[in-house]
Amino acid sequence: RVLLTHAHVDHIAGLANVRRRHPEVQVLVHEAEADFLTDASLNLSAYLAEPIVTDPADAFLASSESVDIAGVAWETRHTPGHSPGGITLYEPTQGIAIVGDTLFANGVGRTDFPTSDPPQLMRSIRDQLLTLPDDTRVLPGHGPETTVAHERATNPWLRD
Repeated sequence: RVLLTHAHVDHIAGLANVRRRHPEVQVLVHEAEADFLTDASLNLSAYLAEPIVTDPADAFLASSESVDIAGVAWETRHTPGHSPGGITLYEPTQGIAIVGDTLFANGVGRTDFPTSDPPQLMRSIRDQLLTLPDDTRVLPGHGPETTVAHERATNPWLRD
């Protein structure tokens, strides 16, 4: 399976090739982004030289759903704001959160896209990520990993 933290072009550009080489693979995305895979305007590729679209998702991820990845149960947390269907995959035993483009080391996801929502992004970070244990490893969609404690203490975007 391919689990998408969100469906912007930089996160889906290789899906068509993956599906061609592995036709059995299932692609999962949050239902709020069901149309992003087939709509170049929504996934932001319409603004590039070659718009990218792919087949629809095979299934949808819901908040608080448990997803088995290699025998390990990961919790999905809906973290919209950068995009409407942003999700975080959280595994409490290992203390890992795969956050997509919601939170970065000393930054947050862009909110200047047509389907972005700045206040919603900040609520997602506050309610879904900063509530995780301090030592949780945060693995963003771009850039270096960080921790919840480090971002709470140093991220300029998270100042009250």
